[in-house]
Amino acid sequence: MYPNQRFRRLRTNQAIRSLVRETSLSPNDFIVPLFVVEGKNVKEEIASMPNYFRLSLDHLTQEVKTLWQMGLKSVLLFVKVDEKLKDNAGAEAINPNGLMQRAIDTVKQAVPEMLVMTDVALDPYSVYGHDGIVQNGVIENDTTNLFLAEMAVSHAKAGADVVAPSDMMDGRIQVMRQRLEDEGFYHTGIMSYSAKYASAFYGPFRDALDSAPVDVKDIPKDKKTYQMDPANRKEAIKETLADVQEGADIVMVKPGLCYLDIVRDLANQVQLPIAVYQVSGEYAMIKAASEKGWLDHDAVMLEQLLAIKRAGASLIASYFAKDAVQLL
Repeated sequence: MYPNQRFRRLRTNQAIRSLVRETSLSPNDFIVPLFVVEGKNVKEEIASMPNYFRLSLDHLTQEVKTLWQMGLKSVLLFVKVDEKLKDNAGAEAINPNGLMQRAIDTVKQAVPEMLVMTDVALDPYSVYGHDGIVQNGVIENDTTNLFLAEMAVSHAKAGADVVAPSDMMDGRIQVMRQRLEDEGFYHTGIMSYSAKYASAFYGPFRDALDSAPVDVKDIPKDKKTYQMDPANRKEAIKETLADVQEGADIVMVKPGLCYLDIVRDLANQVQLPIAVYQVSGEYAMIKAASEKGWLDHDAVMLEQLLAIKRAGASLIASYFAKDAVQLL
C-alpha cells in the first residue's frame, strides 16, 4: 500500500529498469523469412515491403552468411515460381531440382549450421493461387494432404531441418508426420501454422510471391474455407491441440499483433514452443508510417516485437529480424 509501495522506485533509471525487465529480445528469438527467385544477380525490392527483397540463389548465399554473422540462426524459405510451372496439382513443388530444393541446398552449402525451415503450401505453385488442389470448385482437403506430405518429404530430402505447412487443411500434420517417418526422416521437425487466420494483412506477401487467389468463375475468391475466421478464439485452441496430437513440434499463430490474445491462450495450454509470424502487412504499415514521419520506426518495431514475445511467443518470424538485431 502507498506510500510503503512506490512502484516508480523500479523505474528510476535505465540500470534498474534493465534489471527488473520481464521480457527481452535476442537474436535467438528470430526466424528470418527469405523470398527466393530464379536467375543470377537478382535482388529485387518488393514494392509493398520497402527494404525487403527477392533474392536469386547467389544473393541468397551471401544473405545467409550475413545473417549467421549477426547471430541469426534460422531462415524460413519461400519461392516465387514461374507462371509456366504452375498448375492445379503442384507438380513443380516436388521437383528434386525445383527452386525450393535448390534454395535449401544453397543455404546448407553456405552455412551448414543454419536451421532451414521451408514453406509447405501449394499457393506459390497453384494456377489458382490456393493452398490446396481445386476440384469442382472446392479446395480438396484429403487429396491436398497427401500431396503436401510428398512436398514435405521432398524438402527433407533436399536438407530441410523443419517443414512448415501453412495451408490449414484438416489432418495434414498427421499425414505429413507419418509420411516423414515412413521415409526415415525421424528428425525432420514440423512447425505447423496451427492458428492461421484469413487475415487482410497478407497483401504484400502475396505481391512478393504472386500467390494471391485468382478471380476465376466457380473458384473461391479467397481462402476463408480453410483459413480461420478472425472472429474466432476457441477454434484456435482446438486447431492447435489437434496439431500437437498429430505430431507438430512447433505451433504457430499468424498474424501477430492483432492475435496476441490467441498467443496467450495457447501459451497457457500448450507445452510446445509457440511461433508467431509478424506478417507483411504489419511490416508495411510501420514502414509506411515511419516514411511519413508519423511514427518512430525503431521504437514501434521493438515495441511490437516485445509485445509478441511478452504474449508468449518462443519464436518470431519477422521481416524486421535484421533491423531488430542491429539495434539489440
